[in-house]
Amino acid sequence: MLRHDPDPQADPSTLVYSFGGAPPVLQLRPGEVVSTWRRDCFAGRVGSTADLVSEVCDPRLLNPQTGPFFIEGAEPGDTVAVHFLSIEPRETRGFSSTVPFFGSLTATPATAMLHPALPERTWVYELDRAERLVRYQALDSAFTVDLPLDPMHGTVGVAPPLGEVRSSLTPGSWGGNMDTPEMRAGTTCYLGVNVPGALLSLGDGHARQGEGETCGVAVECAMDTVFSVDLVKGAPTPWPRLEDDTHLMTTGSARPLEDAFRIAHTELVRWTAELLDLSELDAYQLVSQAALTPVANVVDTNYTVVAKLPKYLLGGAVAMAGTHAKLRASSRA
Repeated sequence: MLRHDPDPQADPSTLVYSFGGAPPVLQLRPGEVVSTWRRDCFAGRVGSTADLVSEVCDPRLLNPQTGPFFIEGAEPGDTVAVHFLSIEPRETRGFSSTVPFFGSLTATPATAMLHPALPERTWVYELDRAERLVRYQALDSAFTVDLPLDPMHGTVGVAPPLGEVRSSLTPGSWGGNMDTPEMRAGTTCYLGVNVPGALLSLGDGHARQGEGETCGVAVECAMDTVFSVDLVKGAPTPWPRLEDDTHLMTTGSARPLEDAFRIAHTELVRWTAELLDLSELDAYQLVSQAALTPVANVVDTNYTVVAKLPKYLLGGAVAMAGTHAKLRASSRA
């Protein structure tokens, strides 16, 4: 196992906040396992209910990334597979907030209205890693409730196409800030390669997040992560795909939300047709009756939708040359 250990004392302004545009920090061979960590989306600047994001954070310096990692042999037209063996909170507290003019239930710069911003607040969550719980504490009353700990990565991606450099706040065909709770331990993420080496990065640890990330901020926390990588040669992946032990998943990121839905479902129809040797219309019909559609986020610069198909419907058909099963078996070993 390789260890990549970012400097915990590094100035936040020196961290990477984009996909593309940064030199690799480590070179990985397909099959290698990496243990690393990353600060929370605030780069450690929020530490109490008194810390307001708009006062303590630079909006250009949010969602610091671990990486990028250069994957040996990765060329445009290939697919990089990232399998998460372990995603665990690094500390015993996480933070959430409301941010002025950010979130799905407020005016935003893209949905302009005359009303003032919602009040800015910060919530502290105690994380019980032994009992696998996240404790919600209301600010305006004594109400508390324990939620299941469900760690995930909000951002996973590679360098975008066309030589672009994109903010780590934005999701797209390269992955990025998809903010889907499906990106948990045991999941394999497939990303199409756009540049030699792919330049894989990840970050934005969440102790848990509801589907949609409605207020725009999950239970944000620093995260210890162990992942492995593999390479599927000659298999282009136009939009990020995910696979776990029970489902195949496709993603779409766009605005309006309907277009994100359409991208995800178009990709799932095409993947299903390929795996089952179905016509496109037959696959369209099967997906229409069997798909689940969790909304990942309705808050980022692009929204993300996930489309899921249960693997029991595939009759033994294997996706991505069996890469998920291979990485899963290696992680268990």
